[in-house]
Order: sequence, then C-alpha cells, then structure tokens
Amino acid sequence: MYYVNQEQIERRLNAIPEISSGLRQAAESWDGSLVYGLVQERALHLAIEIVTDVGSYLIDGFIMRDASSYEDIIDITHEEKVMSDEVHAVLTELVRLRKPLVQEYYDWQRHDLHPLSSVLPNILEQFAASVRDYLKREL
Repeated sequence: MYYVNQEQIERRLNAIPEISSGLRQAAESWDGSLVYGLVQERALHLAIEIVTDVGSYLIDGFIMRDASSYEDIIDITHEEKVMSDEVHAVLTELVRLRKPLVQEYYDWQRHDLHPLSSVLPNILEQFAASVRDYLKREL
C-alpha cells in the first residue's frame, strides 16, 4: 500500500485556477508594463513550483525512480502516465524557466510577453485533471 499525501497534492492543485487566471489576464491585457511583467513572472514561478511539488509527491508516494532535476520530475511522471505528451512538452519547457526566474531574475525580460503565458493556463488545468484521474486510477 502506498502513502500518497493527497491533501498536499490537492492544496497545490487548488492554487491552479488563480495562477491560470493571472496568466490569462496578463496575456489578454498585455501592454509591456512592469506590473503585468511582474504578474507574469510570479505566475510562471508559482506554476513551476506547483507542478514540481505535485510531481515530487507522486514520485515519493508511488515510489517511482528518484528524480535528478526539475525536468526529471516532469519526465518521470510522464513515463508513469500521469500526463499526456502535450502537457509533458509544455511543462518541460516551463520548468526550464526556473533558473532564469529564480536565480537570474535580474536578466528576465519583464516587458516581453513570454510565449508560455498564453498556453499555460489550459495546460495547468489539464495537468490538474490528469493528476486527479491518475490518483483515482492508482489508489
């Protein structure tokens, strides 16, 4: 029997609607301003933390192979059929932004709309649904 911390997974998945809303609003109203740039930056960062946290909980709970990086978390959960190929591709691109957002933030182009900002809300919602389906199927 596995111990999967469903409560913590669900808490993180429940944050997705607000993150998606922020990204949608920023993308739809994009004017290159600092405020929208910071909204986008924070929303992308939080999206990364959500998908890697949830992935880590799944890896630990279902005793999947150990992850060696943020990208590996996404790869392992994809290999275990948690998400579709489309979601995997976008989330891999997303987690590659962690270093620029967290460590090289001084070089981040805040006045440019990042291409992921427009597609990520739907992908995050698909991710949440996929994780919930996976949990129902496996538990």
